[in-house]
Amino acid sequence: MSGYILAIDQGTTSSRAIVYDAQMQPVGVGQQEFTQHFPDSGWVEHDADEIWQSVVATSRAAIKNAGLQAFDITAIGITNQRETVVLWDRKTGEPVHRAIVWQDRRTARFCERLKDRDLEPLFTEKTGLLLDPYFSGTKISWLLDNVEGLRGRAERGEICFGTVDSFLIYKLTGGKVHATDATNASRTLIYNIADNGWDEDLLEILKIPVGILPEVKDCADDFGMTDAGILGAAIPILGVAGDQHAATIGNACFEPGMLKSTYGTGCFALLNTGADRVPSSNRLLTTIAYRLNGKTTYALEGSIFIAGAAVQWLRDGLGMISSASEVNELAAKADPNQNVYLVPAFTGLGAPYWDSDARGAMLGMTRNTGPAEFARAVLESVAYQTLDLLDAMQKDWAGDARSQTVLRVDGGMVASDWTMQKLADILAAPVDRPVNMETTAFGAAWLAGSKAGIWPDQADFAANWKRERRFEPSMDETRRVAGIAGWRDAVSRCLTK
Repeated sequence: MSGYILAIDQGTTSSRAIVYDAQMQPVGVGQQEFTQHFPDSGWVEHDADEIWQSVVATSRAAIKNAGLQAFDITAIGITNQRETVVLWDRKTGEPVHRAIVWQDRRTARFCERLKDRDLEPLFTEKTGLLLDPYFSGTKISWLLDNVEGLRGRAERGEICFGTVDSFLIYKLTGGKVHATDATNASRTLIYNIADNGWDEDLLEILKIPVGILPEVKDCADDFGMTDAGILGAAIPILGVAGDQHAATIGNACFEPGMLKSTYGTGCFALLNTGADRVPSSNRLLTTIAYRLNGKTTYALEGSIFIAGAAVQWLRDGLGMISSASEVNELAAKADPNQNVYLVPAFTGLGAPYWDSDARGAMLGMTRNTGPAEFARAVLESVAYQTLDLLDAMQKDWAGDARSQTVLRVDGGMVASDWTMQKLADILAAPVDRPVNMETTAFGAAWLAGSKAGIWPDQADFAANWKRERRFEPSMDETRRVAGIAGWRDAVSRCLTK
């Protein structure tokens, strides 16, 4: 075996592939953005075929850029945007509708009707999740009810459901394998995380035929061989995890009490709770962190819908910057005497508010407010939202989550020193940035590499984790408290319930 691992990182706005060598170093990368579709207010869709083509193209590019051939790759690991729903024809592999993205809010009224029937406690007990359009289950129901003839086809066994990982596995294996992993399954609203199986009661409530569902495997497992004609050789797929779970693994957060936060399109904080499935009293999610060798490790998760997407809004929506990297320098020029807050509820508010109808607002503007203040408010909104999550975790977890461990961070936004220092200041806690900031792809690669027997085991992998820089809090406490009060006042003005 050559020792090379291909990690496929299929995200919300782009697909990326990275080849790692036997020393766990990246040696080849491919990346490609794809189209975002917004057919109605609060609706977000992707063309699953375009996603598939982007994954093939970036995988080939990464292998080529590494100076390798497909037969040099020992194994593939996949990580993906979670909760996004794809339904496809079992025979042809062709999607029957655009994928409905995790950000999509079209099923908000459906979720409210289920809550009116007092069903949310049942869903939460079984899945650890809340009744929110964010999760896959109500999206599946919407497609079955709104695509002509689809429900009948699904009941006849002609249709497959999957999150993006499952769709990619199906396509890569030439339709031979219809499977997912426990982390992606745990985000569907129909998977019992205590029993580790699809839940018949929830399937009946949502009217989802069991025959469309994939087999659920461990994160490091045999997901089949790729069709040799796709990448140039038959390669085993040995690792799969949803993006936030892969980032938890890539950041080596293997011990209870360890905490990571990923800053990409959204922001997602996970607190490892070990074998304990901790119920949340503060509207966080109880989820599967990972499942290895049949052993399930749980986590508390807080999900923020808009983080890096707000920077894209500054660039594409308002034209205040021409590239995302400009936001940091612009924010540093902001008037310190202006208290401007952005509540980025462009698609509702996630944890701990879970308000589907909330919409974004910029508050505190004066005649002197300009692009610099907008930029600072965008970046500060990420830090304030993280604080909301960690405060909720502190209440749910025995002891203070922030005092038990520093926050390990990853994702595109963490390259900004300004943003990471602001995060440490607002949290009043240290923030550790790793040497390897691509922890999502790295976690998927470790799953495949360790399963293949060519990468270190869990303990040695954790021992190899390296910090690039620690950001220590330095903000005056009076100023910090005032800033938090202003943020929470701003949020209260956007809430609808």
